[in-house]
Amino acid sequence: MSAIIAPSPVSVLIVDDEAPARARLRDLLADLAAELPNEVVAEAENGVVALGLIAAHQVDVALVDIRMPRMDGIEFARHLSRMQQPPAVIFVTAYDAYAVAAFELNAVDYLLKPVRSPRLLAALRKLRQQRQLSPAQLAQLQHSARSHLSCHERGRLLLIPVAGIIYLKAELKYVTARTREREFLVDESLTHLEQEFGDQFIRLHRSVLVARDAIIGFARSAADDAETQWQAMLCDIPERLPVSRRQWPLVKSLVRRTGG
Repeated sequence: MSAIIAPSPVSVLIVDDEAPARARLRDLLADLAAELPNEVVAEAENGVVALGLIAAHQVDVALVDIRMPRMDGIEFARHLSRMQQPPAVIFVTAYDAYAVAAFELNAVDYLLKPVRSPRLLAALRKLRQQRQLSPAQLAQLQHSARSHLSCHERGRLLLIPVAGIIYLKAELKYVTARTREREFLVDESLTHLEQEFGDQFIRLHRSVLVARDAIIGFARSAADDAETQWQAMLCDIPERLPVSRRQWPLVKSLVRRTGG
């Protein structure tokens, strides 16, 4: 007679900025262990910390609060959705009925605070049937610009603070995000980035967005190019970016308005 192999416990990551909320979820999971074996492998107080933990732990499901400092739950899920094999995400919320309705519509589960044991058990039991939201669907749920972009590099998920990006340049199917230290390749559309970060970046050329506060001046283009007569000079890096003739009046007026 062959031995019965017990299923491995569900590995859980708890993400919430409030320690009592994390403790409650941990206690509830312990109470449910007899019915559904589980193991809390890590806890995090925001999405930035949580993404780092996922790189170090095998996680089946993340229980994620929505509103958190540094990186909220929706942005965290957007970064996760770009991974090849992301863990499932169950959102946890204390309010925002409109968001709950959106999660129901898109078949992503959620837990309403205060979380109850039967509801948590039901959510965990249907993990395999759960449909993950696409990056586009998650973008519709997020009502503010992200604090970070992400890129995959040598098997790692790297976070790029948007505040540190000097420019974004479209090249073939990718966009290069340039910071003071280095370049990153992100799998995003320059048009969508412009729509999301229009308050922080301005278009210089059909293929370039630059951080408004990174422009320190302009110089005449040395190249014999009727399309670009001016170049933008940037803080922290020696590189200059071409400004198209079409964009020049808008760029000049916006930079003057903001004190550049």
